[in-house]
Amino acid sequence: MSRARSHLLAARFLAAVPSRGATTGVAARRGLSAWPAPQEPGMEYQEAVRTLNTLQTNANYLEQVKRQRGDPQTQLEAMKLYLARSGLQVEDLDQLNIIHITGTKGKGSTCAFAERILRSYGLKTGFFSSPHLVQVRERIRINGQPISPELFTKYFWRLYHRLDETKDDSSCVSMPSYFRFLTLMAFHVFLQEKVDLAVMEVGIGGAYDCTNIIRKPVVCGVSSLGIDHTGLLGDTMEKIAWQKGGIFKCGVPAFTVPQPDAPLAVLRDRAQEISCPLYLCPPLEALEEGGPPLTLGLEGEHQRSNAALALQLTHCWLQQKGHQDIGELKASRPSLLGQLPLAPVFQPTSRMRHGLRDTEWLGRTQVLRRGPLTWYLDGAHTTSSMQACVRWFRQALHRRERPSSGSEVRVLLFNSTGDRDSAALLKLLQPCQFDYAVFCPNLTEMSSADNADEGSASRAEGCAQ
Repeated sequence: MSRARSHLLAARFLAAVPSRGATTGVAARRGLSAWPAPQEPGMEYQEAVRTLNTLQTNANYLEQVKRQRGDPQTQLEAMKLYLARSGLQVEDLDQLNIIHITGTKGKGSTCAFAERILRSYGLKTGFFSSPHLVQVRERIRINGQPISPELFTKYFWRLYHRLDETKDDSSCVSMPSYFRFLTLMAFHVFLQEKVDLAVMEVGIGGAYDCTNIIRKPVVCGVSSLGIDHTGLLGDTMEKIAWQKGGIFKCGVPAFTVPQPDAPLAVLRDRAQEISCPLYLCPPLEALEEGGPPLTLGLEGEHQRSNAALALQLTHCWLQQKGHQDIGELKASRPSLLGQLPLAPVFQPTSRMRHGLRDTEWLGRTQVLRRGPLTWYLDGAHTTSSMQACVRWFRQALHRRERPSSGSEVRVLLFNSTGDRDSAALLKLLQPCQFDYAVFCPNLTEMSSADNADEGSASRAEGCAQ
């Protein structure tokens, strides 16, 4: 679809929106604030979640993306049309002062670190992530907390009715899928609730992910790369790196952690093609020199790489926005890999330290104690992330207090989604020496129970002792 035709269709959809009382044309184009929240019976939170679940499961969405990948640019054009039908233009998203983060492993943890650091500066933060563990509200957070059921319900129905009234089944103008809808909703929530910044986690890939309609983020980040979603992103690290580098924007600083040489070269080339200044994060040890060690709220040695990336992203964001307390610069070092300039080495401020220490990211290297049971939860789903999970689990067992009496039994609770090689992942868990294993199926049908969140798309893998 040509860009001109896209704008023409967007204008047509906006013109088709009926007026609501005193709503002006300008208000209709600038979000949902002029649209009253529905008061009809049955439109409470659970009904909103049940309706959301009809917009497809995650598995169906992936299949849809696979069918469309012959012309992936069409996906971004479609997302822009959905945004226009919802009452926003891509230019409106510039107000959100976005940090855009992708990667294969650790992008969610990096987002959590970055959000918590900037919140420690007294900023009002928005945070969009996926998937959720228990309730879909977890995907859209303000100041670190999932939006309330009341807020979710209000924005859901306003957006749903706006899109429903502008659809046209005869011309394939449809409702957006589950993830696209939530992305649109996050944009509206963050704009209407007037956050100071939004941390946006990419869903899948980067180049053609629906979050990539963002045109002017403040800074971008790429966490560790690995093999995942090969049916969508390609079956080599280089192909996956090309997709991840698709979030780079002209003139917008970007940071990445050390990567294997070949995918790092792809990221470098992608950045050079569009004049994006890309920097390599120094290890966390370099930022700790001359000061006390940094304490991380998330366990596991692999979290140090995520924390190093988050520090660079937040340092850059604060610098771009004119904040003064951003840490004293140390002597710069040459890049060890010789492919990218090294990001600044600075002394983390006390607020940065507090942010790292206070970061919480449930279901990721998390320990829960419930009576005689201790649960070790993580969302590892690639070969390398599972290896990191095993290292963390064994270290956590070594540090724990052993029971004074009675025998100890280790039970694995395992779930895997999508087209991942479950046998290969399970083989990596052998060093944990589990006594029993429990395998959880994926239930994709909607729940008819009162709690509609139980039927919505979520993912969690964990091991219990």
